[in-house]
Amino acid sequence: MKMLTIILISIALAMDAFAVSIASGIAIKRLRIRHALTIASWFGLFQALMPIIGWLGGINIKDLVAGFDHWIIFGLLAFIGCKMIYESFQIDPIGKKDPLDIHVLFLLSIATSLDAFAVGISFAILGISIITPVLIIGLITFVMSFIGVWLGDMGKHFFEKKIEIVAGLILIGIGVKVLLTHLMEG
Repeated sequence: MKMLTIILISIALAMDAFAVSIASGIAIKRLRIRHALTIASWFGLFQALMPIIGWLGGINIKDLVAGFDHWIIFGLLAFIGCKMIYESFQIDPIGKKDPLDIHVLFLLSIATSLDAFAVGISFAILGISIITPVLIIGLITFVMSFIGVWLGDMGKHFFEKKIEIVAGLILIGIGVKVLLTHLMEG
């Protein structure tokens, strides 16, 4: 597979993680470099691991996941997005979820990397070596996610009061986009 094709696939796969990173940057109250590195590391790692898992699973799992992966992505992102919107209206901020919470990061990392799982399956079907694509996918996702967190932080000054509404709507929008794309293709 040509390097340019791998890079383009990597950028496309990283777009959901990039958008979620922007939403995370908006939601974090006092952003530090370690926060951006944490989010970027989670997304980059999962984007690199999922194609490996897909590649190892190959053709046997393709039919099982292809039928409902878009519903899983939609469900996870819609749930987290609705929860963020709901919590933005709460007077007591103690119960609000932190985008750096390990459970939230885990769910978001899975939700944004399911397409990478499918790409891994296609690599197996095509007989493509997985090492180079996985390294490029993980690196590009890491870089785009890191930048996304900082862009979100810079943009939060425009939305002083209800930052989590914007972040929640972004997550729901990504979920709807994934769902509609798969339903229109299938």
